[in-house]
Amino acid sequence: MKSYFGAWIAPCLLLAGLGVAAPKTAAAQEQAAGITPPPKVAEIITEVIKPGQEGSPHAKTESAFPKAFADAHWQQHYFAMDALSGRGGRTLFFIAYDSLAGMQKDVEGTEKDATLSAALDRARVADGALLQSYDTSAYALRNEISLRAGVKIEEMRYFEITTFNVRSGHRQDWDTLAKGYMSAYEKIPGAHWAAFEKVYGDQNSGARFLLVTPMKSLAEADQEMDDNKQVISILGADQMKKLEDLAATTIESSDTQVYQINPKLSYPPDAWVKADPAFWGQK
Repeated sequence: MKSYFGAWIAPCLLLAGLGVAAPKTAAAQEQAAGITPPPKVAEIITEVIKPGQEGSPHAKTESAFPKAFADAHWQQHYFAMDALSGRGGRTLFFIAYDSLAGMQKDVEGTEKDATLSAALDRARVADGALLQSYDTSAYALRNEISLRAGVKIEEMRYFEITTFNVRSGHRQDWDTLAKGYMSAYEKIPGAHWAAFEKVYGDQNSGARFLLVTPMKSLAEADQEMDDNKQVISILGADQMKKLEDLAATTIESSDTQVYQINPKLSYPPDAWVKADPAFWGQK
Protein backbone atom coordinates (compact mmCIF):
# COMPACT_ATOMS: atom_id res chain seq x y z
CA MET A 1 0.00 0.00 0.00
CA LYS A 2 2.61 2.57 1.00
CA SER A 3 3.55 4.85 -1.89
CA TYR A 4 6.42 7.12 -2.73
CA PHE A 5 5.86 10.38 -4.56
CA GLY A 6 8.75 11.03 -6.89
CA ALA A 7 11.10 13.83 -6.47
CA TRP A 8 -21.29 14.44 -7.03
CA ILE A 9 -24.80 15.23 -9.84
CA ALA A 10 -25.97 16.80 -6.59
CA PRO A 11 -23.94 19.70 -5.17
CA CYS A 12 -21.61 21.05 -7.88
CA LEU A 13 -18.87 22.96 -6.17
CA LEU A 14 -15.38 24.16 -5.84
CA LEU A 15 -13.01 26.96 -6.40
CA ALA A 16 -9.34 27.29 -7.08
CA GLY A 17 -6.59 28.45 -4.74
CA LEU A 18 -4.25 26.35 -2.64
CA GLY A 19 -3.59 26.29 1.05
CA VAL A 20 -6.88 27.63 2.44
CA ALA A 21 -7.12 26.93 6.14
CA ALA A 22 -10.05 27.04 8.54
CA PRO A 23 -10.23 30.03 10.89
CA LYS A 24 -8.18 29.29 13.99
CA THR A 25 -11.07 29.95 16.38
CA ALA A 26 -13.36 27.58 14.49
CA ALA A 27 -10.67 24.90 14.37
CA ALA A 28 -10.04 25.26 18.10
CA GLN A 29 -13.75 24.94 18.88
CA GLU A 30 -14.02 21.81 16.75
CA GLN A 31 -11.05 20.16 18.39
CA ALA A 32 -12.43 21.00 21.85
CA ALA A 33 -15.64 19.18 20.87
CA GLY A 34 -13.66 16.15 19.74
CA ILE A 35 -14.22 16.97 16.08
CA THR A 36 -11.42 16.41 13.61
CA PRO A 37 -11.13 18.93 10.77
CA PRO A 38 -10.28 17.57 7.31
CA PRO A 39 -6.59 17.47 6.42
CA LYS A 40 -5.02 20.22 4.36
CA VAL A 41 -3.44 17.55 2.17
CA ALA A 42 -4.78 14.05 1.53
CA GLU A 43 -2.86 11.30 -0.20
CA ILE A 44 -5.24 8.72 -1.67
CA ILE A 45 -3.92 5.39 -2.85
CA THR A 46 -6.18 3.18 -4.96
CA GLU A 47 -5.52 -0.52 -5.33
CA VAL A 48 -7.57 -2.56 -7.82
CA ILE A 49 -7.38 -6.20 -6.77
CA LYS A 50 -7.26 -9.01 -9.29
CA PRO A 51 -10.52 -11.02 -9.59
CA GLY A 52 -10.57 -13.83 -7.05
CA GLN A 53 -7.97 -12.16 -4.84
CA GLU A 54 -10.36 -9.83 -2.99
CA GLY A 55 -11.25 -10.43 0.65
CA SER A 56 -9.03 -12.78 2.66
CA PRO A 57 -6.16 -13.13 0.15
CA HIS A 58 -5.70 -9.37 -0.13
CA ALA A 59 -6.25 -8.86 3.60
CA LYS A 60 -3.43 -11.30 4.31
CA THR A 61 -0.82 -9.54 2.19
CA GLU A 62 -2.05 -6.04 3.07
CA SER A 63 -1.87 -6.68 6.82
CA ALA A 64 1.92 -6.68 6.55
CA PHE A 65 1.92 -2.90 6.05
CA PRO A 66 0.22 -1.82 9.32
CA LYS A 67 2.31 -4.42 11.16
CA ALA A 68 5.50 -2.93 9.78
CA PHE A 69 4.47 0.58 10.82
CA ALA A 70 3.35 -0.61 14.26
CA ASP A 71 6.67 -2.43 14.82
CA ALA A 72 8.46 0.82 13.94
CA HIS A 73 6.14 2.86 16.18
CA TRP A 74 5.59 5.07 13.13
CA GLN A 75 3.78 8.33 13.85
CA GLN A 76 2.03 8.74 10.49
CA HIS A 77 -1.30 6.86 10.45
CA TYR A 78 -3.84 5.96 7.75
CA PHE A 79 -7.11 4.11 7.22
CA ALA A 80 -8.34 1.81 4.46
CA MET A 81 -11.73 1.67 2.71
CA ASP A 82 -13.20 -1.09 0.53
CA ALA A 83 -15.45 -0.12 -2.39
CA LEU A 84 -19.11 -1.15 -2.08
CA SER A 85 -19.93 0.15 -5.56
CA GLY A 86 -18.25 0.50 -8.93
CA ARG A 87 -16.37 -1.89 -11.16
CA GLY A 88 -13.82 -4.29 -9.75
CA GLY A 89 -12.58 -4.90 -6.23
CA ARG A 90 -10.93 -1.71 -4.98
CA THR A 91 -9.37 -0.59 -1.73
CA LEU A 92 -8.56 3.04 -1.00
CA PHE A 93 -6.01 4.19 1.54
CA PHE A 94 -6.45 7.69 2.98
CA ILE A 95 -3.42 9.41 4.50
CA ALA A 96 -3.83 12.84 6.10
CA TYR A 97 -1.08 15.48 6.18
CA ASP A 98 -0.83 19.05 7.43
CA SER A 99 1.05 20.02 4.26
CA LEU A 100 2.95 18.71 1.26
CA ALA A 101 6.09 19.25 3.31
CA GLY A 102 4.63 16.89 5.90
CA MET A 103 4.12 14.27 3.22
CA GLN A 104 7.73 14.70 2.13
CA LYS A 105 8.92 14.28 5.71
CA ASP A 106 6.97 11.01 6.03
CA VAL A 107 8.39 9.62 2.80
CA GLU A 108 11.97 10.59 3.56
CA GLY A 109 11.72 9.31 7.12
CA THR A 110 10.46 5.96 5.90
CA GLU A 111 13.32 5.68 3.41
CA LYS A 112 15.90 6.38 6.12
CA ASP A 113 14.57 3.66 8.44
CA ALA A 114 16.31 0.58 7.05
CA THR A 115 14.29 -1.95 9.02
CA LEU A 116 10.97 -0.36 8.13
CA SER A 117 11.97 0.06 4.48
CA ALA A 118 12.94 -3.60 4.20
CA ALA A 119 9.65 -4.71 5.76
CA LEU A 120 7.70 -2.48 3.37
CA ASP A 121 9.64 -3.78 0.38
CA ARG A 122 8.75 -7.36 1.27
CA ALA A 123 5.10 -6.37 1.80
CA ARG A 124 4.95 -4.59 -1.56
CA VAL A 125 6.24 -7.62 -3.43
CA ALA A 126 3.67 -9.95 -1.84
CA ASP A 127 0.78 -7.48 -2.14
CA GLY A 128 1.71 -6.42 -5.67
CA ALA A 129 1.18 -9.95 -6.97
CA LEU A 130 -2.53 -9.60 -6.11
CA LEU A 131 -3.04 -6.19 -7.72
CA GLN A 132 -4.43 -5.38 -11.14
CA SER A 133 -3.52 -1.69 -10.88
CA TYR A 134 -2.20 0.86 -8.41
CA ASP A 135 -2.62 4.65 -8.34
CA THR A 136 -1.54 7.32 -5.92
CA SER A 137 -2.65 10.98 -5.93
CA ALA A 138 -2.43 14.03 -3.70
CA TYR A 139 -5.33 16.41 -3.06
CA ALA A 140 -5.41 19.86 -1.43
CA LEU A 141 -8.29 20.88 0.83
CA ARG A 142 -10.69 23.53 -0.48
CA ASN A 143 -11.91 24.67 2.90
CA GLU A 144 -13.80 27.67 1.54
CA ILE A 145 -16.28 25.46 -0.27
CA SER A 146 -16.34 22.60 2.22
CA LEU A 147 -19.47 22.47 4.37
CA ARG A 148 -19.39 21.49 8.05
CA ALA A 149 -16.47 19.26 7.15
CA GLY A 150 -15.23 18.48 10.66
CA VAL A 151 -16.43 15.16 12.07
CA LYS A 152 -15.54 12.68 14.80
CA ILE A 153 -13.62 10.68 12.26
CA GLU A 154 -13.04 7.68 14.52
CA GLU A 155 -16.84 7.20 14.64
CA MET A 156 -17.22 7.09 10.85
CA ARG A 157 -17.75 3.75 9.07
CA TYR A 158 -18.54 4.74 5.46
CA PHE A 159 -17.35 7.34 2.97
CA GLU A 160 -19.20 8.71 -0.06
CA ILE A 161 -16.74 10.14 -2.57
CA THR A 162 -17.78 12.05 -5.67
CA THR A 163 -15.25 12.87 -8.35
CA PHE A 164 -15.75 15.80 -10.73
CA ASN A 165 -13.71 16.34 -13.86
CA VAL A 166 -14.06 19.96 -14.95
CA ARG A 167 -13.48 20.98 -18.55
CA SER A 168 -10.43 23.05 -19.31
CA GLY A 169 -11.17 26.79 -19.29
CA HIS A 170 -14.30 26.48 -17.11
CA ARG A 171 -13.00 27.43 -13.68
CA GLN A 172 -15.11 30.61 -13.59
CA ASP A 173 -18.20 28.56 -14.42
CA TRP A 174 -17.25 26.13 -11.68
CA ASP A 175 -17.06 29.09 -9.27
CA THR A 176 -20.59 30.14 -10.23
CA LEU A 177 -21.89 26.62 -9.65
CA ALA A 178 -20.22 26.55 -6.26
CA LYS A 179 -21.89 29.76 -5.11
CA GLY A 180 -25.26 28.66 -6.44
CA TYR A 181 -25.39 25.24 -4.77
CA MET A 182 -23.67 26.29 -1.55
CA SER A 183 -26.39 28.89 -0.88
CA ALA A 184 -28.95 26.08 -0.81
CA TYR A 185 -27.09 23.33 1.03
CA GLU A 186 -26.10 25.72 3.81
CA LYS A 187 -29.81 25.78 4.74
CA ILE A 188 -29.85 22.02 5.32
CA PRO A 189 -28.39 21.25 8.79
CA GLY A 190 -27.25 17.70 8.06
CA ALA A 191 -25.43 18.43 4.79
CA HIS A 192 -21.67 18.14 5.11
CA TRP A 193 -18.60 17.39 3.01
CA ALA A 194 -14.94 18.16 2.60
CA ALA A 195 -13.85 19.39 -0.82
CA PHE A 196 -10.44 18.65 -2.32
CA GLU A 197 -8.65 19.52 -5.57
CA LYS A 198 -6.14 17.19 -7.17
CA VAL A 199 -2.62 18.55 -7.22
CA TYR A 200 -0.55 15.46 -8.09
CA GLY A 201 -1.30 12.27 -9.99
CA ASP A 202 -2.85 11.34 -13.35
CA GLN A 203 -4.91 14.28 -14.59
CA ASN A 204 -7.54 15.03 -17.22
CA SER A 205 -7.21 18.10 -19.45
CA GLY A 206 -9.06 20.31 -16.95
CA ALA A 207 -9.19 20.01 -13.17
CA ARG A 208 -10.32 17.23 -10.85
CA PHE A 209 -12.18 17.71 -7.56
CA LEU A 210 -13.45 15.40 -4.83
CA LEU A 211 -16.40 15.82 -2.47
CA VAL A 212 -15.84 13.54 0.51
CA THR A 213 -18.70 12.79 2.92
CA PRO A 214 -17.90 10.59 5.94
CA MET A 215 -20.91 8.73 7.38
CA LYS A 216 -21.63 6.71 10.50
CA SER A 217 -24.09 4.55 8.55
CA LEU A 218 -25.64 4.33 5.11
CA ALA A 219 -28.87 5.72 6.63
CA GLU A 220 -27.17 9.08 6.11
CA ALA A 221 -27.07 8.39 2.37
CA ASP A 222 -30.85 7.83 2.49
CA GLN A 223 -31.20 11.22 4.18
CA GLU A 224 -28.97 12.79 1.57
CA MET A 225 -31.44 11.82 -1.16
CA ASP A 226 -34.17 13.70 0.74
CA ASP A 227 -31.82 16.65 1.19
CA ASN A 228 -31.24 16.83 -2.55
CA LYS A 229 -35.01 17.17 -3.06
CA GLN A 230 -35.01 20.05 -0.56
CA VAL A 231 -32.29 21.80 -2.52
CA ILE A 232 -34.46 21.80 -5.64
CA SER A 233 -37.26 23.39 -3.59
CA ILE A 234 -34.92 25.97 -2.02
CA LEU A 235 -33.40 27.02 -5.33
CA GLY A 236 -36.64 27.05 -7.29
CA ALA A 237 -37.25 25.76 -10.78
CA ASP A 238 -35.72 28.70 -12.67
CA GLN A 239 -32.47 28.86 -10.71
CA MET A 240 -32.14 25.08 -10.72
CA LYS A 241 -32.48 25.02 -14.51
CA LYS A 242 -29.77 27.67 -14.87
CA LEU A 243 -27.36 25.70 -12.69
CA GLU A 244 -28.12 22.44 -14.47
CA ASP A 245 -27.44 24.06 -17.83
CA LEU A 246 -24.19 25.54 -16.56
CA ALA A 247 -23.17 22.19 -15.10
CA ALA A 248 -23.72 20.55 -18.47
CA THR A 249 -21.14 22.82 -20.09
CA THR A 250 -18.72 22.89 -17.16
CA ILE A 251 -18.48 19.30 -15.93
CA GLU A 252 -16.89 16.81 -18.26
CA SER A 253 -17.82 13.83 -16.07
CA SER A 254 -18.73 12.89 -12.52
CA ASP A 255 -18.81 9.69 -10.52
CA THR A 256 -20.06 8.81 -7.02
CA GLN A 257 -18.96 5.74 -5.10
CA VAL A 258 -19.45 4.49 -1.55
CA TYR A 259 -16.77 2.86 0.56
CA GLN A 260 -16.70 0.98 3.86
CA ILE A 261 -13.83 1.49 6.27
CA ASN A 262 -11.77 -1.65 6.77
CA PRO A 263 -10.00 -1.48 10.16
CA LYS A 264 -8.01 -4.65 9.50
CA LEU A 265 -6.11 -2.94 6.70
CA SER A 266 -5.71 0.33 8.57
CA TYR A 267 -3.03 1.78 10.79
CA PRO A 268 -5.16 3.96 13.13
CA PRO A 269 -3.93 6.30 15.89
CA ASP A 270 -3.91 4.87 19.40
CA ALA A 271 -6.67 7.33 20.37
CA TRP A 272 -9.03 5.76 17.81
CA VAL A 273 -8.30 2.27 19.08
CA LYS A 274 -8.84 3.40 22.66
CA ALA A 275 -12.14 5.08 21.74
CA ASP A 276 -13.51 1.95 20.01
CA PRO A 277 -11.26 -1.09 20.45
CA ALA A 278 -13.94 -3.48 19.18
CA PHE A 279 -13.77 -1.79 15.79
CA TRP A 280 -10.36 -0.19 15.35
CA GLY A 281 -8.59 -2.94 17.26
CA GLN A 282 -9.53 -5.62 14.72
CA LYS A 283 -6.63 -7.53 13.21
